[in-house]
Amino acid sequence: MSGQVGKSNQTLVTEFMLQGFSEHPQLWLPLLSYFFFLYTMALVGNTLIITIITCSSCLHSPMYFFLFNLATMDIICTSSVIPKALTDLAWKENIISFERCKAQLLFLAWSGSSELLLLTVMAYDSYVTICRPLHYGTLMSLWLCLVLAVGVWISCALNASVHTGLMAQLSFCGPNVITHFFCKIPPLLLLSCSPTYINSIMTLLAKPFYGCTNFLLTLMSHGFIIASILCICSAEGKQRAFSTCSSHLIVISVYYSAVVCAYIIPALSYSPEKNKLAGVLYTAVSTTLNPLRNKEVKTSLGKLLPGHKH
Repeated sequence: MSGQVGKSNQTLVTEFMLQGFSEHPQLWLPLLSYFFFLYTMALVGNTLIITIITCSSCLHSPMYFFLFNLATMDIICTSSVIPKALTDLAWKENIISFERCKAQLLFLAWSGSSELLLLTVMAYDSYVTICRPLHYGTLMSLWLCLVLAVGVWISCALNASVHTGLMAQLSFCGPNVITHFFCKIPPLLLLSCSPTYINSIMTLLAKPFYGCTNFLLTLMSHGFIIASILCICSAEGKQRAFSTCSSHLIVISVYYSAVVCAYIIPALSYSPEKNKLAGVLYTAVSTTLNPLRNKEVKTSLGKLLPGHKH
């Protein structure tokens, strides 16, 4: 265990060992292949979405503007965790410095909270599209979209900075094994030899807002959407309305299922194995299922490909 001697002759930990999946050495190759596949899919898929939205004027609308932001955050989320997991699996090098651990915490908290807020904003956009179509231009103006996007990025960056700053104030002088494949607040708090009361309070305050509040707002928006769709008389109108929000509903289900598995269930009954599985679901699987990969996106991709017949 690397470290330095503190004032009280305690050895302070300066690097940690990520337990990862070391208890299952026989699975290193399947896990390496699985993580590589998921990371490649997430990186290529989200980069394609960013490129298509940037290059296709027909996709320059609020829905795709927020999708652009979500795809960007998906790349940040996966890139903060998966490359390190891949190198650990490939070279059995599970050491991570405290500085790199803090950087991982910062980017993961920033991207994760931003994704939840963006999903809420996108749910509101869907609500206005279906329930208030005549007022869409006013309620989803370019200025409001920019304010919402910048607000999400800045507020979530501040939230991540607060948690990372509080973590930087802690001392670690005992065991240095993190029971996960990336740096996460709860396992780190268990290793600290400093008082963690403020950290725990801030974590408990953040969870209801980013988890429960956003989930309820998203649920409320889609409740109004479904009620409005059921009032449509024609079957064709209902089908068109459902196709507008169905892919968004699917991804919301995946995201919040991952959030529940990653944060709610471990709080009730902590299990390192279940926590790692939830981490895979949250940081890798959900980011490969970016919402609204619909007909418009596929059509625009076809137009950008060489040899496409217009």
